[in-house]
Amino acid sequence: MDAIETLPTQQLDPFKGVKKVPLEEYFTSGHRTCQGCESALVMKLMVKAAGPRTIVLGSTGCMYVANTTYYSTSWVVPWMHTQLGSSGSAGLGTAAALKALMRKGKMKEEPINVIAFCGDGGGADMGLSAISATLTHPQYNVLILLYDNESYANTDIQLSGMTPYGAHTTFSPPGKAKRLMHTRWKKNMAGMLAAGHPETKYVGTVCASYAVDMMNRVRKALMIGGPTFVHSLDPCPKGWDYDPMLSHELGELAVETGIWPLYEVENRVLKLYGRTKGIAEKRSKRKPVRDYLLRQGRFAHFTDDDIDYFQAKIDDMWEKWLIPGVIPFWKELEKDQPPA
Repeated sequence: MDAIETLPTQQLDPFKGVKKVPLEEYFTSGHRTCQGCESALVMKLMVKAAGPRTIVLGSTGCMYVANTTYYSTSWVVPWMHTQLGSSGSAGLGTAAALKALMRKGKMKEEPINVIAFCGDGGGADMGLSAISATLTHPQYNVLILLYDNESYANTDIQLSGMTPYGAHTTFSPPGKAKRLMHTRWKKNMAGMLAAGHPETKYVGTVCASYAVDMMNRVRKALMIGGPTFVHSLDPCPKGWDYDPMLSHELGELAVETGIWPLYEVENRVLKLYGRTKGIAEKRSKRKPVRDYLLRQGRFAHFTDDDIDYFQAKIDDMWEKWLIPGVIPFWKELEKDQPPA
């Protein structure tokens, strides 16, 4: 079988601390995101990690609408809008076009980063099939970054497949007849893609509250070659209903409570990192989910029983899953061992 030919990738060494991060910005002022918007920070860090020789494609969502206004944009690098649900196909097509143009001598052969971003609605729901298809084409270098604010935030905070259990959205408002309208558990997007696409060289989860860690995962995903996927949890002041000053703290709490595990699957090897690694190795204790939930107005209707149920689900994730916080299967019990 012939070896799969891919274009060379840029050499993007990890940043050794915040003082080593370059000052140059490729996502600048002028956007219209909400005060305290974590997704805007994700865009800023993502393209700062990638550098100037980068093409960014953005599907419809908060980070498209807020970042382009009347023929102006905050993007310094070349960028293109693509339709809701098509981040995977647009990224793949761009990577394929660059490869063809370079092969035909119509442009200089050089490593150019291709990043296609999408929200949780446009990626984990409508765009899932396109992202999955992209990850099956190892000959093209493209990173899909999903910024997850856990709702269709651009169109007034509707329920998505990534919305947490019980959360108040415009499609799941608590009422007298039914206090909890949304009783599904959040989709395990990164775990699903990593398990289902074993030839994909890199899948990882990040949180911008740990900025250097996040940028280093983006750099690794771009440098490793082939299609890759990074899933970022992005606190949203408007959709989650909290003081914008708390965005950074809520990102940290999502990790420290174990709700959002930080991990990467590189060449089929899974590794936990950061605070998540400390929790898994029993070097630090998980904080109670109450600390995270009650800082957000979208959970203001929760009773103690609701919080206990949420806590029990997270406990199961860490104590019973095949790989804590990552792979949602339970090991087969011995015949003489009672179920937990």
